[in-house]
Formats: sequence, structure tokens, C-alpha cells
Amino acid sequence: MKETTVSRMTRRKFDPTFKREAVAHWLRSGKPAWQIAQELGVVEAMLYKWKQQYAPAGEAKELELQDQIKKLQRENELLREQRDILKKTLGIISEPLANGTNGSKL
Repeated sequence: MKETTVSRMTRRKFDPTFKREAVAHWLRSGKPAWQIAQELGVVEAMLYKWKQQYAPAGEAKELELQDQIKKLQRENELLREQRDILKKTLGIISEPLANGTNGSKL
């Protein structure tokens, strides 16, 4: 009888920090997933899985920040318009009277 041995590959575990940094590196670099996977010594499919776990929160946060910026820009424009109206109103109120009496009675 022939005895067969099954070689068992040990499963590597990566901490969440490594996964986040790997995804961030991949997204910042603009390189294809296979190339980053090769550089890091992981399978390409792992990068995609990590991206699903760690990238969406960052993308959602960025979209939230962009929405907030747009809202603040609209509010800023409204406040500028209100300021300009107040300046014009103050200018009209403080103008001397045209009849030359300066508001004094004779």
C-alpha cells in the first residue's frame, strides 16, 4: 500500500490595518489589482474583497463631505447676497436729503 501525504498550506491572516492600507495603496496608485497583489504577495481576489470591506466607507464619507461643501457654498452665496442688500440699504438711508436742508427745519 502506498501512503499519501497531503501537504497543507497554512492560511495567512492579515490584520485590518494591513488590509486598509493595501486598498488605499491600490486606489491611490492607479495600478491594476493584479500588480498590487503581486507586490504585496496576495491573491488579486483578496484585494477586491478587502476593497468591498474597507473602501466603501471612505467613498461614502467623501461623498458626504462633497455634499456638505456644496451646501456651505450655497449658504455662503446667500449670506453674501444678504450682506450686499444690507449695504445698499444702509447707503440709501444714510444719504443726505436732496433738498439741501439736511433734515433741519427752518
